[in-house]
Amino acid sequence: MQHDCAASIQRSNCQLSTVNCQLNKVSRCTATFNFQLSINKDMKHISFYTLLCCLLLATGACQNNKKSGDKKDASLTDSLTTDALLDTVQRRTFLYFWEGAEPNSGLAPERIHMDGKYPAGGPDVVTSGGSGFGIMAILAGIDRGYVSRTDGLARMEKIVSFLERADRFKGAYPHWWQGETGKVKPFGQKDNGGDLVETAFLMQGLLAVHQYYIDGTPQEKALAQRIDKLWREVDWNWYRKGGQNVLYWHWSPEYGWDMDFPVHGYNECLIMYILAAASPTHGVPAAVYHEGWAQNGAIVSPHKVEGIDLHLRYQGTEAGPLFWAQYSFLGLDPVGLKDEYCPSYFNEMRNLTLVNRAYCIRNPKHYKGFGPDCWGLTASYSVNGYAAHSPNEREDLGVISPTAALSSIVYTPEYSLQVMQHLYNMGDKVFGPYGFYDAFSETDNWYPQRYLAIDQGPIAVMIENYRTGLLWKLFMSHPDVQAGLKKLGFNKPA
Repeated sequence: MQHDCAASIQRSNCQLSTVNCQLNKVSRCTATFNFQLSINKDMKHISFYTLLCCLLLATGACQNNKKSGDKKDASLTDSLTTDALLDTVQRRTFLYFWEGAEPNSGLAPERIHMDGKYPAGGPDVVTSGGSGFGIMAILAGIDRGYVSRTDGLARMEKIVSFLERADRFKGAYPHWWQGETGKVKPFGQKDNGGDLVETAFLMQGLLAVHQYYIDGTPQEKALAQRIDKLWREVDWNWYRKGGQNVLYWHWSPEYGWDMDFPVHGYNECLIMYILAAASPTHGVPAAVYHEGWAQNGAIVSPHKVEGIDLHLRYQGTEAGPLFWAQYSFLGLDPVGLKDEYCPSYFNEMRNLTLVNRAYCIRNPKHYKGFGPDCWGLTASYSVNGYAAHSPNEREDLGVISPTAALSSIVYTPEYSLQVMQHLYNMGDKVFGPYGFYDAFSETDNWYPQRYLAIDQGPIAVMIENYRTGLLWKLFMSHPDVQAGLKKLGFNKPA
């Protein structure tokens, strides 16, 4: 597995005076030496012994580096090595949404299978929520120079053009489309209309794009205005099903409200309620949040899991899968965020991550490989299909999903980097052209070379938020978002 060239050049140069020790791999010091001997133009020769000394000096220095790399936490104390690892993982994952995009729409395919086998729909099926995450990953890539600003803008224009003509239902998008036509691809028999949760994930990304371009060139400003129009056309109030003080997940023009899924907290849907309140055209009253999401305070349920304090009630479980700590917070900055139901969303999501890690370390079902450097249970592919893996014995199936620990890097950087380093060391078995594969099980010797957009996106986005906070800054700067948070009683330090 070759280190990405740009990351190798920019991040991994070990300069020892005139000795350039370039590391090809972050965690294994398999080194290639380029000896650059600065020779005075008047010097006619270099003695054999001088050259030998230089060679010995270089070899010893890199052997020492290799020894230090053998220590478990060495990569965490070497900022160059850590930066190189982060950049390699972020860049590879970005490529899922850049090179792997569906060509007509520019959006993220629901899945990419390296074996080319697609029993549930191929790469022509594009996803709304996963594309919202991917849009944010592309923004970070543009800002980092992975692609030019010109090419990045062209891709965003293609995406917005598709969204302007694709099927919508009272302004809300379906879970899936056919990428070639923009027609809805049913997620289930009756799930063939608007999906308000996936729409919220998409809008979270689009509002970040809006802020990125709003003060740019005339062409960039024009794109921001088109995004604003899409944002204003989502009829959040319609999804109250007749004016109830709760938001419903689905509505179909064919099946109406038959899916019948009112959304209560806590789960991954917080962002939906915040955006519904924030809408300048179809904003819901604050009572929808307080009565629907928080259920008049029933969302508050202090308890301990794995000896760790949690403050909120998690729907159907004591501690949910880790995507509940991630999807709403790709743009919504949890640092210092609080309201009457949670004194610190950052601490709550950090503790939810720590519960997940502690459970995996305790490993009550004795799965192979689980431990401090290999943890993370969340919704992903599973040995027998797809499952919402969670930190309890019923929903723990021995499957590690790399997105779980890596997308929590903003909460547990040291522990998440430890997992990232370990997974990278596992090599091609778990790391491919678009970053880490979706899931694996050492117990079942199961290593599918398959990706899901909704799992890849949070990895790239949260790495960027850990490094610079870029996506948090963009999303939180939107005036409508600020108004929505204020409307619902959230407090956030300036």
